[in-house]
Amino acid sequence: MSPLPTQMTAIAIRAPGGPEVLTPQLRPVPAPAAGEILVKVAAAGVNRPDVMQRLGQYPPPPGAPDIPGLEIAGEIVACGSGVTRWKIGDQVMALVVGGGYAEYCLAHESHALPVPSGLSLIEAAAIPETFFTVWYNVFERGRLTAGETILVHGGTSGIGTTAIQLAKAFGTRAIATAGTPEKCAACRKLGAELAINYKTEDFVEATKKATDGRGADVVLDIIGGEYIERNYEAAAVEGRILQIAFQSSPRATVDFRRLMLKRLTHTGSTLRARAIADKAAIARGIEAKVLPLIAAGRVRPVIDSTFALRQAAAAHSRMDSSQHIGKIVLTL
Repeated sequence: MSPLPTQMTAIAIRAPGGPEVLTPQLRPVPAPAAGEILVKVAAAGVNRPDVMQRLGQYPPPPGAPDIPGLEIAGEIVACGSGVTRWKIGDQVMALVVGGGYAEYCLAHESHALPVPSGLSLIEAAAIPETFFTVWYNVFERGRLTAGETILVHGGTSGIGTTAIQLAKAFGTRAIATAGTPEKCAACRKLGAELAINYKTEDFVEATKKATDGRGADVVLDIIGGEYIERNYEAAAVEGRILQIAFQSSPRATVDFRRLMLKRLTHTGSTLRARAIADKAAIARGIEAKVLPLIAAGRVRPVIDSTFALRQAAAAHSRMDSSQHIGKIVLTL
């Protein structure tokens, strides 16, 4: 194998701002530390946290690269000391703390997963951040089980398209919200029993009607703000509300009596700053329970569009437009 280059192209954030602040730069190729692998990136997923980082609202945790990008797929080209699971030449998809928008990226060996057969590296790059988030929140924290109903806000986002498919695969009913008839149709095609256009319908009323007045057992919310109180209304007794983002506002005025009367659980989490062992445990759960579904073709990442690495600004413009259905991926 030819020696690794010393420099690589990476996408830097020049200053907080719009997509235009994303700029290709030459950076040193990183060297893997103990327990790390170096991946030659074939594709990298674009996610809302990348946009938040670009805006200056989501700084990388201490020690993480300032290059954005939280999920990658590609080929291992170097292994740090103590790496036992992987070898040079293996194809993997990995959750990373940053650095994905680059030709080479480091990952902890325990946060990498094998690429299921029949899956392209572009599809593989669209899996880690989204599937880790949905698996951990919906199934581990939210305890969604067969026969229950989940209400998924933002049904055509990367998170939404994943949650709908996994909910269906595990024998639960999915109800989704989206903002256009086209997006509602996409949710139904993925397996949502009901798709609610939040611009023209009241999602609380529609959810209650679809569940014979019971409400949703689990609510997956990326919006926040005024949705928080309405989620309490839409939830069933003993319902679990899972907060994973705040596209509206992290603040709300809420009447908490419904939380008590319905015995609700409102929980939330972030992924990026979690301990290595925590993320490794999520990876093992996904490998055992979710990768077989992907390999069998029962669940697939939905790819909206791809952009070359140097077109990262255009990829972010696409995300900012909120017109996408599924994942936006950078390719190398």
